[in-house]
Amino acid sequence: MKTQSRSVALRGRVVTFRASPFDVSPSDSLVIEEDGLVLIADGKISAVGPATTLRDTLPADTDIVDYGDSLISAGFIDTHVHYPQLPVIASWGEQLLEWLERYVFPAEAAFADPVVAKDTAKRFMTELLRSGTTTAAVYCTVHAHSVDAFLAESDRIGTRMIAGKVLMDRNAPDNLRDTVKEGYDDSVRLIGRWHGKGRQLYAVTPRFAITSTPEQLEAAGDLLRHHPGVFMQTHLAENTDEIEAVRHLYPERSSYLDVYDHAGLVGPRSIFGHAIHVGETEFCRCHESGAALAHCPTSNLFLGSGAFRLFDALNPRRPVRVGLGTDVGAGTSLSQLRTMGEAYKVALMTGHRLHAAQALWLATAGAAHSLHLDDTIGTIAPGFEADLCILDPRATPLLAYRTERCESLEELLFVLMTLGDERCVRATWANGARVYDRDGDMFA
Repeated sequence: MKTQSRSVALRGRVVTFRASPFDVSPSDSLVIEEDGLVLIADGKISAVGPATTLRDTLPADTDIVDYGDSLISAGFIDTHVHYPQLPVIASWGEQLLEWLERYVFPAEAAFADPVVAKDTAKRFMTELLRSGTTTAAVYCTVHAHSVDAFLAESDRIGTRMIAGKVLMDRNAPDNLRDTVKEGYDDSVRLIGRWHGKGRQLYAVTPRFAITSTPEQLEAAGDLLRHHPGVFMQTHLAENTDEIEAVRHLYPERSSYLDVYDHAGLVGPRSIFGHAIHVGETEFCRCHESGAALAHCPTSNLFLGSGAFRLFDALNPRRPVRVGLGTDVGAGTSLSQLRTMGEAYKVALMTGHRLHAAQALWLATAGAAHSLHLDDTIGTIAPGFEADLCILDPRATPLLAYRTERCESLEELLFVLMTLGDERCVRATWANGARVYDRDGDMFA
């Protein structure tokens, strides 16, 4: 695992959060140092402040990396993504269930070959780093070695990742099914091998209620009970046909979320992807349990699934933990900047205006909060892990032209999330080490 061995200080326009911009005004939520320094030692942030104040306090051997007027942000956090689906990103013409059958299941079947898993994991991690993403909640395939391939690559680089083997024992091709026992035993071995190794974390991962029997969901709940601290990730209420299929398979349950709740899968560190078609009862249950919802706007638009009601989920009477997810391969980009821009459009469709600070919070500090990791990542402050993303507001001629006309950092953030993408990521730092540099080679 890579860690910067010497002290290093990054200089630039530092932007982070002191509070949620959904709880206080966006302007009051932001912490901005127009000419700031972020001091890093032993993989963690040791100091943050004005360059003029901190510069004379730095240890003599500190390396200073000056990023000029680029923004220094916490690394992006992706709360829902599928690394095995990278080969089928941008596949035409289907909604969710048909899309799985036509594109996803054949792509995931190829992961029976460990070489495919290793190659895709490396390509996927490269693209994450190019997008400024330093943590993600990642679905692997039903093959245990797909988890080994992904988390080994993350461990080599030094990123903090959450991942798990998909559990599927019905309504899937024969070559992608496990059994209740196989899925359980594989998961136990993978938890022992990876959860808490370096920066790696494990997520029990039933794909969704359609592809798991009640017995397999109950076994997943048993894994959570016997391994406190692991995560759980699955899909919830993404598509109306999907919901009808779940209703048919589980007629005794009162809702889609109740299927998971009955199996013991709703609690802290549970991450439910999409949740487009849920009601107040489900929002209240997520609030009281500490479960999170992953908002995946590019995927929801691409598959025509619907519009997530972000502001209903974040209702201050019973706020639900929410983070942004790219959901590649149905999602159309691993860039959280592009995802933030699509989240803005989806919010307008539901009658709300998403402020740029709110969007950035959902991709950094808010995402960390949704994962119960907000004391560890997502914020630039002393004691936090040094995962950072450097954003260049002049990455393209149009961005440079528009940036010249920005009158505030908040306006600049909106321009970045509207016009920006991975080209804006000048560098990515993970665990205090530079793991990607746009103008040089990959360091990872």
